[in-house]
Amino acid sequence: MKACISITILTVSLLSFSPHLARATDAEQTKANTTQRDGQHDFDFAVGTWKTRVRRLPKPLSGSNDWVEGTGTVSTRKVWAGRAQLEELTMDTGSTHLEGLALRLYNPKTHQWRLHWANAKKGVLSDAPAFGTFQNGRGEFYDQEVINGKSVFVREIFSDIIPNSHHFEQAFSEDQGKTWEPNIIVDLTRTGAEPAAESLTANGRNHDFDFNYGHWKVHVSRLDGQLVGSTKWLEYDGVSEVTPVWNGRASLIEVQVDGPAGQLEGLGLRLYDPETHQWNLNWASSRNGMIGTPPTVGAFNGGRGEFFDQELLDGRDIFVRNTYTDITADRARFEQAFSADAGKNWEKNWVITFERPK
Repeated sequence: MKACISITILTVSLLSFSPHLARATDAEQTKANTTQRDGQHDFDFAVGTWKTRVRRLPKPLSGSNDWVEGTGTVSTRKVWAGRAQLEELTMDTGSTHLEGLALRLYNPKTHQWRLHWANAKKGVLSDAPAFGTFQNGRGEFYDQEVINGKSVFVREIFSDIIPNSHHFEQAFSEDQGKTWEPNIIVDLTRTGAEPAAESLTANGRNHDFDFNYGHWKVHVSRLDGQLVGSTKWLEYDGVSEVTPVWNGRASLIEVQVDGPAGQLEGLGLRLYDPETHQWNLNWASSRNGMIGTPPTVGAFNGGRGEFFDQELLDGRDIFVRNTYTDITADRARFEQAFSADAGKNWEKNWVITFERPK
């Protein structure tokens, strides 16, 4: 949950499954990893359904002390067996109604969590994920954002954690963390052990990705080397699960496959922007628990979905295209392609075929 939801996007293409490496030797990294605690289950306490009591400062960093109070709900589910989480929330304070989500991803190499945020009004992920860890039952997470035209530090704290309640607080700092002004305070009380089920009843929502909901068998073909003239394809088989978010106004896709490089796990968070009428597709890998930049952005037309972004491949700028085609009740096809000549020619490098289990 977050009082200030920054509205820009992060993504990573399906092929960008390599971890970001620190400037350290393998031996140093191994030693660091063995001395750090494994925090991949730190957020397990949050799974379930909660009611919230909220205090919010509408005008932070202005000298105001006029707080508004309200209530809300939170539903949190596990992803990747707890190594990631998706939290959906509603909040009503004064005349303000907020629907948002948090995607929490754990990086097993750095032992840090990254917290990404989105507001349903815009349907895009924040540009600055908060990062941090838990120590002694208290989680602290930080990022830097622009508030009222100024760059400030942001701190989020999870504390007072017991089985049926916990506490959340967000604060801003204009002096690089010397002093902090809280601007949202939330007390959460459990109402259910399981996350609330989606109803898919939201009025006026976009239905483009409805075809993909449910359980699938998947076959993945991946080109071994991109834009280097490779003709070697690697084959993987596995499963995919696609579930609704925000009553179908967004969706979460999880993919797990096995093949020549071992097991690959990925997830995609698809968010619909009602202002632009476009989808923003965000991808992450369990290998590093990170979402990269930028997203693939686009729409469906005539039963075909096309989504594009600009990325770096081996230091050079390229265009990336994702397509969804051959869509029926029981099958669908995803394809990724790269272009090094501004879209004149495309090299296909990743194909996923979806098939409903018999």
